[in-house]
Amino acid sequence: MPSIVKPVATHPSLQRNELGLTIRDYEGSMSTLCAGCGHDSITAAIVRALWEVAMPPHMLAKMSGIGCSSKTPAYFVNGAHGFNSAHGRMPAITTGANAANRDVTYIGVSGDGDSLSIGIGHMCHAIRRNVRMVYIIENNGVYGLTKGQFSASADVGSKSKRGEPNQIPPIDPVLLALSIGATFVARSFSGDKEQLVPILKAALAHRGLSLIDVISPCVTFNDHSGSTKSYLHTRKHATTATEADFVPPASEILAHIAQNGVTTVTMHDGSVVRFRSVPESYDPSDRARVTAYLLEREKKREIVTGLLFIDESLPDLHEANKTSDVPLARLPFEKLCPGAATLDKLQEDFR
Repeated sequence: MPSIVKPVATHPSLQRNELGLTIRDYEGSMSTLCAGCGHDSITAAIVRALWEVAMPPHMLAKMSGIGCSSKTPAYFVNGAHGFNSAHGRMPAITTGANAANRDVTYIGVSGDGDSLSIGIGHMCHAIRRNVRMVYIIENNGVYGLTKGQFSASADVGSKSKRGEPNQIPPIDPVLLALSIGATFVARSFSGDKEQLVPILKAALAHRGLSLIDVISPCVTFNDHSGSTKSYLHTRKHATTATEADFVPPASEILAHIAQNGVTTVTMHDGSVVRFRSVPESYDPSDRARVTAYLLEREKKREIVTGLLFIDESLPDLHEANKTSDVPLARLPFEKLCPGAATLDKLQEDFR
């Protein structure tokens, strides 16, 4: 079923960002997903984050593969570029697009089936290359388009809508990403917009691949008693590892964060940010300790959310390969194809 175009009427009192755009300017078509689908809540968080960071729509590219999750890009920023690829191939297509035009911001939306089964190899190599993109996995533990079979992220013992339990150990995208060198790893819940929006804003500012695993319940096939990806189960078992917020570059604001309780800090725009100290043992820059913490909490059946790991020291795809500062898409033909004589000279250097 095709998406329905939203009406363009805008209330005159809507607040505008620094580009003069309202939040309505970051919306897309009407969703055709099931009513109550967690994916639509993720869309709302993406819309809010892009509006708050004042992303120019024409400098955004929305990428996807196949599945319920891959319909999401149709539902935000109509004025952006976009490409809906084959099943599991979103990371590879985004790598190519990023290689050609590094100036564009890339948001790749995928699912647990799209990324952890047929597309797992492509996802891993995009992480290895540290392609600058926001990689969102809308994780519901089932194949929603093909009637609710278990996906690769389904937990052992989690029951399907028909009542049979899953017996195969899951692939955890957070632990997988940490093990292969990801430089930004976060997990959130589609029903927690207050946490997800700042995580998305931080991901957009990261100079590498930002992987965000979002537990997003499937209301049709995986929101029942016995499911570990349901709204009820996630709310009961969610554990926040870090209090997430995002402060854009500006003149320095100094504050002392108390060891206990909440410290409020007023930002440049007049908004107030609330900081809470995390446990002393938690260090989001220590890959080994983060992994150990996640494994410990996993044994307790807890879903750890927040910005779990970040490393700004590693080069992204372009820095590692010393590519042109000018995007390849804007280089003149004679620079891209310098001719046979230049190729012959290059070949001589290898003889």
